[in-house]
Parts: sequence; structure tokens; C-alpha cells
Amino acid sequence: MPSIRVSSVRQLFNDGNHNAFTDLCRFRDRLYLTFRSCPEGHMLFTSSRIVVMSSLDGTDWQQVHSFNVANRDVRDPHLLVFNDNLFVYTGAWWVNSEDSADRDVNDHLGFCAWSEDGANWHGPRMLDGTHGHYIWRAAANGDTAYLNGRRIRNFEVLARRDEPPEWMESWLLQGGDGFAWTPLSQIQPAYGDETALLFEDDDTLLAVARAGGRPAQLCRSRAPFKDWTRTDLDRHIGGPLLTRWGEQILVGGRKHTDDGPVTALYELVGSDLHDIAVLPSGGDNSYPGFVALGPERALLSYYSSHEGSGSGLAPSAIYLATLEKH
Repeated sequence: MPSIRVSSVRQLFNDGNHNAFTDLCRFRDRLYLTFRSCPEGHMLFTSSRIVVMSSLDGTDWQQVHSFNVANRDVRDPHLLVFNDNLFVYTGAWWVNSEDSADRDVNDHLGFCAWSEDGANWHGPRMLDGTHGHYIWRAAANGDTAYLNGRRIRNFEVLARRDEPPEWMESWLLQGGDGFAWTPLSQIQPAYGDETALLFEDDDTLLAVARAGGRPAQLCRSRAPFKDWTRTDLDRHIGGPLLTRWGEQILVGGRKHTDDGPVTALYELVGSDLHDIAVLPSGGDNSYPGFVALGPERALLSYYSSHEGSGSGLAPSAIYLATLEKH
């Protein structure tokens, strides 16, 4: 297989806020980047907003939309092209204005904004069927869309987010219009967490799932995607990316090192991860997005506070790396 190298990295966006949690995609003839921006930091704040930017060539970017949800913290936006629309999905915590530490996973709701042309936007709209689910990445397969959502077992009510991690479940939700969702299967029955989805040509659904502070899991299912196999990987991956570029499958996310967390990129071969690169990063970082510009050139987005606060406080910036095959 061709080797992949990082040919350049640039700081794309830094307005002094805590900017984080990226995703990239192509829609029609343009590229789209989304991320969360919050003046107060990584944690839960009603001042958070979802930003959407667009570019024709991946070099010059302009903001085309932003939105928030009243009384909620919006975060982890992800893009999906489905039914001739571009969707931006976000998980949203209910925030108690008098005590932000008082929160319940059962108050989660998913929201979306969407556009038919990438310029004119609608929403935000609540996603039916997501109450109690913290939604994450989405993928489409034919006329059905799929969404990852994690929830607490039996919707147990435990104040102040004191749920044991083994009670958290990761679910695959399905829908036909991008707005209404129903549960299909359990990706992870315990330690459920952020999960990236990738459909293969042989009707296999591949997933890389974070599992709290434990090693990430490689999960597989075949149509109709009701039964899953799970294999532990050899490392933790925070905010995982899973994508195919030509014949190669890429995985990205947060990597723990002796010097602190960094953003790393790997190639997945079978059930093994092969190191490609560690991106310039540190402090609060990771949550990459990917879009191919062609068979030999691609863009990888991520965020990091290593040139800012060095922590989960503002500022942190959005970075864009160029990948090349040789």
C-alpha cells in the first residue's frame, strides 16, 4: 500500500474561543468543516455554538452558518450527506443554569441543522427518538441513515452523572429521513462511548468505538446490522475517526503519551493499527475529520490548545493538515 505522510499543517481558525470537535465532508462541489466554538471552554456551557465553514479548494474558507440551542450545551458536531441534503448533527446536554455540575444523561437530545445547497440553512431541529441518547457520528447506506447514540442502561436516573461506565451502552440508530430515529442494535453493551461508522462494499458495517479509558474496540456487523462482534485494539482512541481513502482504512483520534495527549493518525490493517503520524498537538485536542481531495491528497481537521491555553479552557484552535500518498 502507498505510504501516507503529513505534508503541511496550518492553524485554520482561532478567534480566542475554545474551538473543538471537528468534522469534514464534501457536498456537491464544495468542502464543509464543522466544529464547536465556546468562549468558556471544553465543558458544558449554554454559550456554545456550532460553526459551519465552506471552501471550494480547501485553502480559502468562509463561515456559512452557525447555531445554538437554548438552555443546552451543543458539541461534537458531525456531517452527513443524505437525501440530497447536508446535515449537521450535534449532541446537546441540558444545562442547569444554577448548577452546571448537576446533569443527567437522560436529558440528552440530538439536534440538527440542514441545507439543500450548503448556503441556505434550516433548524436547529430536535431529532425524534434521540431523547436520552448522546448522539455522535452518522453514516448513510442506500436509503437509510445510521447514527451512533450512547445511553445509560434502562435509562437509570443517577444524579450528577455518577453512572458507572459499565452501565453505558452504545447504540446504532436508524432513520429514513435524517430527522427521526429508532434503535436498531447495541454496538457496545457496556462502556459505550464515541463510535465512528464505516460501511464497506460487502454490506459490512465497521466501527471504531472508544470505551472510556479502556482500549478502543473494533466492532463489526453485517446487514441487517443487528449482531456485532467486538475486538479490543491495543490502545485508547479518544474522539475516533474511521474512514476509507482508496484501498486504505484510516483511524484517527486522541493518543495518550507520557508527555500528555496528542492527536494521532493510523492505518487499520485487519485488526492492527499502524502508526502514520502524530500531529502538532497537546493539551486539549483531537476529534479529527477527513475529506479526500483526490487519490493522492486529502485534508485532516482537528483541534488543539497547545498554542493556546494548553488546557480545556479558551483559547484552542482548529487545525488543517494536508495528507499525501507516495
